[in-house]
Order: sequence, then C-alpha cells, then structure tokens
Amino acid sequence: MGMSVTISAATADDAEQILKLQYLCYQAEAELYGDYSIEPLTQSLDDLRAELSEGCVLVARLGAEVVGSVRGVVDDKGTAAIAKLIVHPRMQRHGLGGRLLAAIEERLSEERAAKRYRLFTGHRSEGNLRLYRRYGYAQVGTEEVNRRLSLVTLEKDATATAYAASA
Repeated sequence: MGMSVTISAATADDAEQILKLQYLCYQAEAELYGDYSIEPLTQSLDDLRAELSEGCVLVARLGAEVVGSVRGVVDDKGTAAIAKLIVHPRMQRHGLGGRLLAAIEERLSEERAAKRYRLFTGHRSEGNLRLYRRYGYAQVGTEEVNRRLSLVTLEKDATATAYAASA
C-alpha cells in the first residue's frame, strides 16, 4: 500500500465521510443486538456537523480516505466522554482503534483539561471491552437499556498510562 495512516483533527469537510464510515461500522453492532435504530445509524449529517463544531473529533486517514474516527467532549467537572470510536472493517485488528483512543485522550487532556475519561459499549461487544480494558479502563456501571442491550460504562483517570503492555 505504501501509505501510512495519520491521525488529525476532523474538519467540516470530513463530515460526510465520517457519517458513511459510522454507518458501515455500526452495522455489526446493530446486528449483534438486533436493533438497527441505534443512534449511530440514525444520526443526521446536520447533527454530526454540530458535533464537529462543538466537540473534539479526530479522524484517521489513509491518503484522503477517512478510515477511522473518535469523538470526545469534556464537562465542567473535567470528565471526558469519549464516543463513536470507529475503524473501517478492513483496517481493524491493526492497532488503529488503540491509536485513536490514545490520541483523543491526549487531546482532551492537553486542550480541554480532562481529569477522567468515560466511555460505554454494549455488554456483548467483547472486542470493544477488550480494547478498553487493555487501555486501562475499568467497568464502573451497567445500565439495562432494554432486554437485548445493557450499556457497560468504563472509566479511567487521566493520569493513568494509555496502554498496559502486559495486557
């Protein structure tokens, strides 16, 4: 291939590519839980553009193509909510998700004074849970959304190391 993946801040011009990638990436989650009405699959382009202007959104690019993305916002208590970490299916299992996670943590800590990171995933999303635990996240709660889905909330302190090499 010859190109390396770069991670940078998303721009308004990235909105359509991010939305298409989000739609592609969340198909597996929707199938896993039998629910195609999940917010990542119903989000509008206007809503995504609003997120781009209000929060911190990073993209991973392979050339001009957006192959990954992650979003985060920090509340007034210093808790960073990290969301919609996505990686193109053909790029998964090569460390890109971890790179995006580490990059958003660094950005939120340095630019927005995050003291703690929080994220959530579905209880059956084993790959996501493994990734988050490998990066130092611990489960702090579970909320039943419906009989098919429980959301697992994970957190870590912003001073924790980004990656536990032994995990």
